[in-house]
Amino acid sequence: MLIQGYRHSRLMEESQSCLEAVARAGPPEEMLVASRVVEHPLSYRLWEAEHDRLIRTVSAHARLAPQIGALRSAAFGLIHRKALFEYLRKREITGARRHRLFSLFYGARDYASSVVAEHASFIRCSSSSLCTDYLAEQLMRDAAFGEPLQLYEEWYADYFRVFCDVELADTEDERLVLAPLEALKPLLKYRLKQARDSILALPQVPTSVWREVEIRRATGETQKLRRLSVEQRRFRLGSDTSGSKSGDAADNPKR
Repeated sequence: MLIQGYRHSRLMEESQSCLEAVARAGPPEEMLVASRVVEHPLSYRLWEAEHDRLIRTVSAHARLAPQIGALRSAAFGLIHRKALFEYLRKREITGARRHRLFSLFYGARDYASSVVAEHASFIRCSSSSLCTDYLAEQLMRDAAFGEPLQLYEEWYADYFRVFCDVELADTEDERLVLAPLEALKPLLKYRLKQARDSILALPQVPTSVWREVEIRRATGETQKLRRLSVEQRRFRLGSDTSGSKSGDAADNPKR
C-alpha cells in the first residue's frame, strides 16, 4: 500500500519544535548544541536555511517510502559533515598539526576563519541530526535510525580517523607505525559502502522491526544484549522483505 508522505511545512515545524524542546530540556550535550542555535538569531537563521534545503530533498517525494530513503541519505551526509570536528575533539589536535589538518580540508583559507566556520558548521549539522533522528522516530517510525546508523557513524569515525592520522604523519617513524592502518583504508571504505547499501535497503516503516529495536534499547533496568551488525540485522529482516537497493559509496572525507 502506498502511504502519503509528509508536507515540507510539517517536517520543518516538527524540526523546529524538536530543536526548541531539546534546547529547553534535553540531555546536557544535546541541550548545549541546540541552545547555541536557538538562542542566537543569526545562527538560527543560518541553521533554518540549511535545514530547509536538507528537508526539501525529503519532502520532494510525495510518498512516505522514498521520503524515508531520502531522510536516511540526509543522515549519512550529516554524519560525514560532523566528522572533522569530532576528530579534533577526540584526538585533541593542537599546534602545527591542527593548522595542517585545517589546510588539508580548507586549503589556503585563513586558519582562524576556518576554525570558526568548522565549529559553526558542526553545531548546525548536529542540530539537524537531532531533528532528523526525531523525524525518523516520531513520524516515520524508521528503525534504521537506531543501531544501523549508529554503527555506520562509528565505522565512518574509524575510517576518518585513519585517513587523518595518515595524512598528518610527518616523520618516518610515524609513517612506519601507521603503514598497517593505511593499508586498511580500502577495506574500511568498502565496509562503509556495504553498510550504507544495507541501511538503504532496510525495510521501510516496519512496525514489528521498530518494536524489536525499542525492546533492545538500554533502559538501565535490563541486561544489555549483543548488538547485531548491519549485515546480521539485514539477514534477520530478510524474512520481512525481498529485494534490495544499492546506495552511493561513502563520501571521500577530503573536501
